[in-house]
Amino acid sequence: MSAGTPKSLPSSGQKSIQEMCHPLSAEEPVLPPSPDGGSTTTTKDLSLPNGNAVDTSSPASSSSLLNRLQLDDDLDGETRDLFVTVDDPKKHVSTMETYITYRVSTKTTRTEFDLPEYSVRRRYQDFDWLRNKLEDSQPTHLIPPLPEKFVMKGVVDRFSEEFVETRRKALDKFLKRVADHPVLSFNEHFNVFLSAKDLNKRQGLALLSKMGESVKYVTGGYKLRVRPVEFAAMGDYLDVFTQKLGTIDRIAQRIIKEQSEYLVELREYGPVYSSWASSEEVLQEPLDGVAGCVANCCSALEEQTEDMSEDFLPVLREYILYIESMKNVLKKRDQVQAEYEAKLEAVAFREDKKTPVPTDVEKCQDRVECFNADLKADWDRWQNNKRQDFRQLLTGMADKNIQYYEKCLAAWESLIPLLQDKQEAKVETN
Repeated sequence: MSAGTPKSLPSSGQKSIQEMCHPLSAEEPVLPPSPDGGSTTTTKDLSLPNGNAVDTSSPASSSSLLNRLQLDDDLDGETRDLFVTVDDPKKHVSTMETYITYRVSTKTTRTEFDLPEYSVRRRYQDFDWLRNKLEDSQPTHLIPPLPEKFVMKGVVDRFSEEFVETRRKALDKFLKRVADHPVLSFNEHFNVFLSAKDLNKRQGLALLSKMGESVKYVTGGYKLRVRPVEFAAMGDYLDVFTQKLGTIDRIAQRIIKEQSEYLVELREYGPVYSSWASSEEVLQEPLDGVAGCVANCCSALEEQTEDMSEDFLPVLREYILYIESMKNVLKKRDQVQAEYEAKLEAVAFREDKKTPVPTDVEKCQDRVECFNADLKADWDRWQNNKRQDFRQLLTGMADKNIQYYEKCLAAWESLIPLLQDKQEAKVETN
């Protein structure tokens, strides 16, 4: 399972992080003894030339480690009956505008859909329409974020292959998160988005949704006295998490910039040795070898920089947007609680104490309880998704770095035999 396909878990009955056993730290099962009385497990005494023992408990490579983590995620989930994929981006050019559409493919066994499979084309504003409708119709739930719509002209080409692919991955992850949610995936607007061939009047509907939301939740005069401890802890956590991710994002961008500048220097550095080799008959082969090593290191560094730009940074930015979505839900919850407190206080100061509590106060209390339950469940689900996403992200980063240094090491090690051959040839000549 990819990093963009986290599975939803129940909001109750989960173990704490300290109690969770890491999939790679689990002990190997003890096999039953063999009929002859000995153990079926055989151990080999492996050692390095320097006498140090070889640790055989770790995977053979970081790639196998990543595969085991992904396998663990696949096994640690619920049965899914809705599969959504975003692919096949296409550029459309008209007299009025130029835009990109994506194919949204759906396979499902749910009875809410008329057909088991659908394939429609959607552009970014259609995804934005869906998110607005979800936010308006499901105000108590955390709606996954979309990638940012606007880019700086002259800095990023929004029609470039790299940008379109990065956006496609983000849109695919957005739909997968919605499809895995036990409530959002049954939303009628999500059904229409996946199955309808055309979404008419999408802009007007999206605008009305946002206006309706602002009228509904920005009611006048209500101010929350004290946020409950558990929700205050959520807000504090989000503030710290935002700061940490922002710092990592800024440093990562500087690293990519410096690597790109270093790559330019390396590309000029290698050909110098090739030019030198043409005038040195004795050293020609070693000098060409150095030029080849530098060229191989250039290729490895270019791959590492691309991986960091296309795989690492987008996850950081998605979670920065995710935090903003979570903060918005917290604010909505606070507003509903503030409204309930104000109405309850008004009832407490009534002159007639014998009359029952008004219906609107009871409804407001129900809204608060509903908000609390939905927010807690989505918080648990978000924390689980975050754990899976960052575990795979950091494991992938380690794997890419190992591959980079292995390629550089192999390139420079290949130069040693050339130098040794020249030294042996010189001794034989003497």
